[in-house]
Amino acid sequence: MEATVAERGQITLPKAVRDALGLTKGTTLKVELDGARIILRKNVDDAISRARGRFKLPEGMHTDDVMRELRGRAPGDAIRDTPDEPTQA
Repeated sequence: MEATVAERGQITLPKAVRDALGLTKGTTLKVELDGARIILRKNVDDAISRARGRFKLPEGMHTDDVMRELRGRAPGDAIRDTPDEPTQA
């Protein structure tokens, strides 16, 4: 892939790159030089990244359990009669 430097020093990143990294208008990129190479890094210093690892789940609870509470039953989940009943295999 290539990008051309415009008159004011701007470049347009290829759509495939923007989509792969989730880059949208206003996304901050860090610019680094490595010899003759320019390295662009997505700035992941956002609220989610800062919160990562700060919260503990209750004993015996897994992230899948939290996601089911938020989103409901996932496709392929066994149907339970009551929330406390074990999953049928």
